[in-house]
Amino acid sequence: MNANNRVLVVDDELSVRRLIEEVVRKAGYSVFLAENGREAVEKARQIKPAVIVMDIKMPVMDGMEAFEIIRGEQPHTAVVLMTAHGTVDTAVEAMKNGAFDYLVKPYNVAELRIILDRAFQLQNLRDEVTALRTEVQDKYKLGNIIGTSAVMQEVYKKVGRVAQTNATVLVTGESGSGKELIAKIIHNNSLRRDGPFIKVNCGALPEGLLESELFGYEKGAFTGAVARKPGRFELADRGTIFFDEVGELTPALQVKLLGVLQEREFERVGGTETIKVDVRIIAATNRDLEAMVRSGFFREDLYYRLKVVPIHVPPLREREEDIPLLIDYFLRHFAAEAHREPPPITAEAAEQLRRHRWPGNVRELANALERAVIMSSGVIGVHDLPGLSADGVQPQVAIPHSGTLRDIMHHVEKQVISRALKACGGNRGKTALTLDISRRALQYKIDEHGLGKAALEGDQSAE
Repeated sequence: MNANNRVLVVDDELSVRRLIEEVVRKAGYSVFLAENGREAVEKARQIKPAVIVMDIKMPVMDGMEAFEIIRGEQPHTAVVLMTAHGTVDTAVEAMKNGAFDYLVKPYNVAELRIILDRAFQLQNLRDEVTALRTEVQDKYKLGNIIGTSAVMQEVYKKVGRVAQTNATVLVTGESGSGKELIAKIIHNNSLRRDGPFIKVNCGALPEGLLESELFGYEKGAFTGAVARKPGRFELADRGTIFFDEVGELTPALQVKLLGVLQEREFERVGGTETIKVDVRIIAATNRDLEAMVRSGFFREDLYYRLKVVPIHVPPLREREEDIPLLIDYFLRHFAAEAHREPPPITAEAAEQLRRHRWPGNVRELANALERAVIMSSGVIGVHDLPGLSADGVQPQVAIPHSGTLRDIMHHVEKQVISRALKACGGNRGKTALTLDISRRALQYKIDEHGLGKAALEGDQSAE
């Protein structure tokens, strides 16, 4: 039930007030009483009720006048008006102006209970939406980006300067460096933060689907189009549309996107109506768009339309000093998700994390620490970080110079599994998780390659 379960009952007849009071109490809500509109306004200011059940015809101040005042001061309070048959039109008009519902006298008790329940359901839903929105806005505050390095300070400055504008932003950087996080922070610190943030992954949709996803389609536009569907641009109206992996757009879609950027209008697939939208564009890519322009794979005019404000997110290896902060953040974060205290980490393990090259950037670091938090038995040591090299160089697998493809693959597979087993201290559960295969599949491979002895070393506790 809503934390605010207060109901204010307003009627000039004592018998009506008492009767409704009993119904409301039996329904499990707290009830307060007022005998005219003026008293209702004063009491509403004091107790801030979730629901008000109020008669329209009353002395001193009638229900309509009181409703107008309360609606202006407490727009989220659900007001249910009670009326006689002669004033139903007035109640209906009040609903058009924001009243939640109305009851016709003599009212039905069951109907009153249903209306009360619906009013509180709406209040609960509104509270949940408010809480979720606050949570999202807190998560993507500018101050929540992790890192104090000089290169990240430059990123912060650009994000802070561009967030409050409507300028188109092009975010570049390697995979896993945090480009989408930057886009969400820009949106949530902009004047459009109450509007939608719509993501389009240009690399995940085939060309045919991408066009209909972006612009929507009309009923009958193609086989399977059984009803009109709005596209991502329409859904993003008054908000932000984020084009991830924009370098993957085909030449045909590059032309269409350029048209929308220039005119801010488009037509649905199979449609003739021109639709105007008010959206902010943020694009991101891990590719060198400038080189793609030179080689003719990306339109030069679209590139400059997107690159109004460029923001480059540096790879993790170029901000080594931020790694200890990120380790601390992710250990606390994943420990909280696992409902446990953040585990300590040995100096050797922290040094290994610092020296690793991180080709997968922050995402790879987060995955490694999430796995370590889940699999560690207390203190996180080097053995909880399989697959990371202590010398900062990715371990290499020796590949035979001769033999059939099948023999070579067999040899490489054996080395990979053997190395993973040793890195995991022979723990088959950890090894299977590291290699992303089932424990049964791992056991089959261990038997096939004759690695049983290596698997047993140090594995007694895991079996």
